Amino acid sequence: MDVVIYHNPACGTSRNALAMIRNALAMIRNAGIEPHVVEYLMTPPSRALVRQMLARAGLSVRDVLREKGTPYAELGLADPALTDDQLLDAVEAHPVLFNRPLVVSPKGVRLCRPSEVVLDLLPPQQGEFVKEDGERVVDESGRRVATA
Repeated sequence: MDVVIYHNPACGTSRNALAMIRNALAMIRNAGIEPHVVEYLMTPPSRALVRQMLARAGLSVRDVLREKGTPYAELGLADPALTDDQLLDAVEAHPVLFNRPLVVSPKGVRLCRPSEVVLDLLPPQQGEFVKEDGERVVDESGRRVATA
């Protein structure tokens, strides 16, 4: 299984999603499979790749814009008159505007917010998984824990 995560190591949600990916793939690592981690702030995906991933995920450019901790407001990106191309121009100039983590696997593409959304893209978990903040998302039998 080939899995790609567009990752920001400074983001807890992104770190949790990556940890769940690594946990799920632990059983098949013997086959040499390891997630591809793309630190998108250093190596942003191309405009064509962003369009392809968004199409596969059923998302718009606006759906993956990050507001918090970005120049979103100062660039006026809330303006509904802005086109996808104008929004992509802003993302190319400021990759921090691209929300994360975006994960690609043979099962699809998802913006994994909250991080446990990544479980929909992975083989079944083989044991318990607890997020950095202590929230249990997979039980000891590998079953997803319902959240309130």
